[in-house]
Amino acid sequence: MKKKYTFLGIFIVVILLITTLFYVINKNLLPSTFNTNPYTNIEVAKEESCQQCHQNTTGYSNYHNPELIGCASCHLGNTSSLDKNEAHKGMVLIPGNLSDAKETCGKCHQEELNKLNSSLMTTNSGLVAVDKFIFGEADSPNDQYHIKDIKNSLADKHIRDLCANCHLGAEKTTYGEITQESRGGGCNACHLNYSPEAKTDLENYLTSNKKVLPKFHPSTTVFVNNTHCFGCHSRSSRISTNYEGLQETLLNEADITNISGYKVLEDERVYKNLDEDVHHTKGLLCIDCHSSHEVMGNGKSYTHAEDAVALQCSDCHYKEKPNTIPYDSLDTESLLVFLHRDYKHSDKQILIAEKDGHPLVNTYVDSTGNAFLISKNDGSVHNLKPQSKVCSRDKAHENVSCSACHSSWTSRCIGCHNQYDDNEPRAFDLLDKKYVKGQWKEYVSEFSSSKPALGVREHKGGKLIEPAIPGMILTIDKGSFTGNTGSDISFHRLYAPNSPHTTTKQVRDCKSCHSDAATLGYGKGSLAYGMKKGKGTWVFTPEYALNSHDNLPEDAWIPFLKNVDKEVVNSTRTDFRPFNVEEQKRMLLVGACLQCHKDDSKVMQQTLEFGLNPVLKMISNACVLPDK
Repeated sequence: MKKKYTFLGIFIVVILLITTLFYVINKNLLPSTFNTNPYTNIEVAKEESCQQCHQNTTGYSNYHNPELIGCASCHLGNTSSLDKNEAHKGMVLIPGNLSDAKETCGKCHQEELNKLNSSLMTTNSGLVAVDKFIFGEADSPNDQYHIKDIKNSLADKHIRDLCANCHLGAEKTTYGEITQESRGGGCNACHLNYSPEAKTDLENYLTSNKKVLPKFHPSTTVFVNNTHCFGCHSRSSRISTNYEGLQETLLNEADITNISGYKVLEDERVYKNLDEDVHHTKGLLCIDCHSSHEVMGNGKSYTHAEDAVALQCSDCHYKEKPNTIPYDSLDTESLLVFLHRDYKHSDKQILIAEKDGHPLVNTYVDSTGNAFLISKNDGSVHNLKPQSKVCSRDKAHENVSCSACHSSWTSRCIGCHNQYDDNEPRAFDLLDKKYVKGQWKEYVSEFSSSKPALGVREHKGGKLIEPAIPGMILTIDKGSFTGNTGSDISFHRLYAPNSPHTTTKQVRDCKSCHSDAATLGYGKGSLAYGMKKGKGTWVFTPEYALNSHDNLPEDAWIPFLKNVDKEVVNSTRTDFRPFNVEEQKRMLLVGACLQCHKDDSKVMQQTLEFGLNPVLKMISNACVLPDK
């Protein structure tokens, strides 16, 4: 009896195994019309007519393969018709633009799309806010806007003519890879990639009058390279070009024939080679630091870029130990990136950003407590070194940002004039993508570079010293917009907070902050300390001529050791300002000490460890301090 039941049990198990095996092998032959993806919940037709013409097409990423999600998930169209015209009805040739993203990418990535729609790269809120503020059309540079909603005021027309190209809502309307000259394209802006084979096939397709269908399809992946960022971020503060060690010039390509040290970009702008960012020398990409949580946004609306950026240098270069979470605490978005990149460190702690807690999925901490970063460029592993003891024990510079000391240079643009040309024959509206009548034009006097100036960020926790650049030293001929050129010219001298992205291991020396005219906001020039009869005096001699509008040197932010009238607007931010006179004197007091004492001298090291005031109590009679 026992043997009988044993045989029956074995028989049932065998039948179940055969049934399961049959289902696995023949699941595509089952009568069900649709397969359901448990993550996306999209419905994929069992057989699509697309494959009748587009057979044996390859090049897809693993997770966007038509065998998994079909063709219509991205391209829409009528997948049940074998007639070309019928099949192509409603088809989206270049899916991923924000105009169709809800029906294409958003079917799987709805949460990401919702975040993207409120991202600064979509709204351009800060760009619009500051421009309207400068033109006198808004009382604050902090109001929130969406670039698609601007009209045709003086400021709006200025944005349409000069600025409205760099936002994700700009349509990608032509086939091809993302290049230095690409702008917008919605999801394509970051995620579209062409292999060499796909580029060759596209060229053959276009040159054959679209008769030779491509066999290699471009891929849509998380593998974002720096070219995806370059198109827009090589403008304005120029962080992409800075990162690569390139400073813009006013030269033409003909000017540098047979001259080394320059690079010509795809749009024919000529750049001078300078020091590249140390992270760039290591082969790191923009997205090694700035992950999807920052790039695509977090669903909140921000006005300015620095408000949307959560990552800090100290998240990787920590003081004592990094902030981390385990793998099983990752959010869905981070888990997907982890999966797509095939990371293996699910058994290790992963670093997070202190400000908002978003994970840096390409990092981990090993069993000995050492932190590492996996390059998203080539998979190489980099040891994340903690802050040096100088940074972590320094009392005097607790309120100084990392970039204030570790930026080797930043771009400068001064002497810009804006005038409206009503007769421009090829005026082009960058927002509506059409030729129009009349255009604002920008005439730049000079591009240059230097160590960044420094300014003060006021925040709830106190003050933070950050890099600053001459963001808007310009004139606007408002009268030219109504045909009365020269009748209404406004002058503006505004600096802007800046993250140069020219990081270097070496810090700037003490004098480059405490006795450098440009750093303190006076503009380039000589800042000399004279001592006479036991009294010290600073004398500033500007390099640039004085501007007739405000009698300050052309590149200056503030006057030398003079108070600025409260009504003067000199910053593009309401929480960022130049040093006031008392702060300038404090900086120059240290600068006076540095006339005799070297950076690494005992007395200067004591000021770092204990602060300036205790050391001043011990000065000798030989010390000559500035006359108050």
